[in-house]
Amino acid sequence: MKYDDNGALIQCELEGIKLINRGKVRDIYDLGDSLLFVASDRLSAFDVVMPNGIPCKGEVLTRISLFWFEMMDFVENHLISADVYTRPELAKYAGALEGRSMIVKKARPLPVECIVRGYLIGSGWKDYQKTGEVSGIRLRSGYRQAEKLDETLFTPSTKAEQGLHDETISFDKVIAILGKDQANGIRDLSIRIYSTAHDYARARGIILADTKFEFGVYEGRTILIDEVLTPDSSRFWPADKYEVGCSPVSLDKQYVRDYLETLDWGKTAPGPVLPKEVVEKTTEKYLEAYRAITGKEF
Repeated sequence: MKYDDNGALIQCELEGIKLINRGKVRDIYDLGDSLLFVASDRLSAFDVVMPNGIPCKGEVLTRISLFWFEMMDFVENHLISADVYTRPELAKYAGALEGRSMIVKKARPLPVECIVRGYLIGSGWKDYQKTGEVSGIRLRSGYRQAEKLDETLFTPSTKAEQGLHDETISFDKVIAILGKDQANGIRDLSIRIYSTAHDYARARGIILADTKFEFGVYEGRTILIDEVLTPDSSRFWPADKYEVGCSPVSLDKQYVRDYLETLDWGKTAPGPVLPKEVVEKTTEKYLEAYRAITGKEF
């Protein structure tokens, strides 16, 4: 295992177990009948992985995902177990893996990221300012930054390799890639999952502004895979600090994005080293999101 100076897990190394993919955040291993997903403490912003990590981040992402997987019982997901002690080959690494790992089904990922927007923020706000549209969807005039949309939007994108940027695609393109039935299926599921999570979070003082999902095919069925509704894949705003007309206070990695926007950096690899105060503040935000969503202390 490789850790940075702050104790963040930067890279998982499991001798004798086949590494399939080292993604922006997750290291994925082949266990034969299943896969091992290990959430590192790496942080990516603008599709670039930062040199140093965020302590506890991987554990927060895993625990929040497990929470939502259990809640969303209307959609099948890829989780088999979060108990690494059930696999003898992982025993020597169990101490490092526990809390940040999931044993999951071997699904075939669909080549589309399912982005759902309930509020006008981020790249959607930038598109709207320029064109009056978001991902080719025409919106009414008069929206302000961070305002709640009249209707929840499904704005899919391609899934880029590490270091490359995702590209927004139209729903017609999703149909061309997946076929009409599967495209409609993942759109409808994405909106339903978002709406369920939004209402749950709102009742607990958190606004779920937008999020992204990934789906895969397992034994002919479309299932929810990867992480779900975490501070890495979603924007969470404390409702008591929410304001329209600005970028609201967030409990996610938007804090890091905002910091990076102040730098003279071209948003290409390598990313800049994050200052200690930015790292510590980001850890605080992730932990606060965990507490607010699950109602538990980390």
